[in-house]
Amino acid sequence: MKAAIQTGVRQFEVREVPDPPLPEDGVLLRVTACGVCGSDLRRWREGPPPGVEGIIPGHEIAGEVIAVGPKVASIAVGDRLAVGPDIHCGRCWYCRRGLFNLCDQTRFLGITPGHPGGFAEKLAISGEVLANGVVHPIPDNLSDEIAALAEPCSSVLASHIKTNTSLNDVVVVIGAGPIGALLALTAKARGARAFIVVRNDRRRALIARFEPDAIIDSSREDMAARVRELTHGLGADIAICANPDASTQEAAVRMVRKGGKVVLFGGLPKANPMTTLDSNRIHYGEIEVIGAFSYHPTAHAMALDLFARKVIPVEKLITHRFALDEIDAAFATANSGEGLKVLIKP
Repeated sequence: MKAAIQTGVRQFEVREVPDPPLPEDGVLLRVTACGVCGSDLRRWREGPPPGVEGIIPGHEIAGEVIAVGPKVASIAVGDRLAVGPDIHCGRCWYCRRGLFNLCDQTRFLGITPGHPGGFAEKLAISGEVLANGVVHPIPDNLSDEIAALAEPCSSVLASHIKTNTSLNDVVVVIGAGPIGALLALTAKARGARAFIVVRNDRRRALIARFEPDAIIDSSREDMAARVRELTHGLGADIAICANPDASTQEAAVRMVRKGGKVVLFGGLPKANPMTTLDSNRIHYGEIEVIGAFSYHPTAHAMALDLFARKVIPVEKLITHRFALDEIDAAFATANSGEGLKVLIKP
């Protein structure tokens, strides 16, 4: 089979590799769509982990089952599956309490060495992944392209569930990438008003297709002041930082009302993870600062159901499609900011 192997900084090799063996307790998947994620881009820019010669990335996966192990009874050849990356251990303190996204031993398809991802023609799904991972059938009325987007949408849903986003809320999304767009779409689906903060005219044009209630250009105006103006001085109910910029976290604390919520959705660079927040404003205003990472597997199933029922118009997110042989162009496009969601079609 063909696979795209990252061998260095901004360097892929598309080459023939042996087909993955069929696990006795698992299945073999023909990958039909796999999205390029922001974490894929970070790894592309940084190179494989130290000591790792190459890795097959890709974790926003959809595909068709082409072989089934003899110990699998609930999946058949021809079934279509959507797959997320997380594999939890099922044994640690967090797993025993159903907090699978906080598992102490989490591994990730397409990210953790030894766990190949979806930028390949085929992918083996082991029994461990079927039992402790994120794998769900694709609804009949859903394309594989859309199903692959259930993975990024799962984190978005988990964040809105945490904040209990609801009718009459004003949600400010700081970050205008694919995740920012999904956060805004989901906020509107839950009945809230959604403002999106962008940094340039190109992003403004891309984000306009999602019809947010306001677009705020942080290159031209103070985002916190503009939010207060749009809310008649009150401030937002929820501000979600969906980017790797510490300064936006500080601004988020300034733009929410008393009793508001600030969600730290996007991680900061590992080399510089510190930030400064107005502690007095958080204290006297009873502002909640919430960390948001990954999701419970049920959020992935929920995303597929919402897509099938057309609750979230996620198809607007896809701007580019590339073949596996074009993976260099796909990553360059995703990195340039020319589009939103880039898909690889092995």
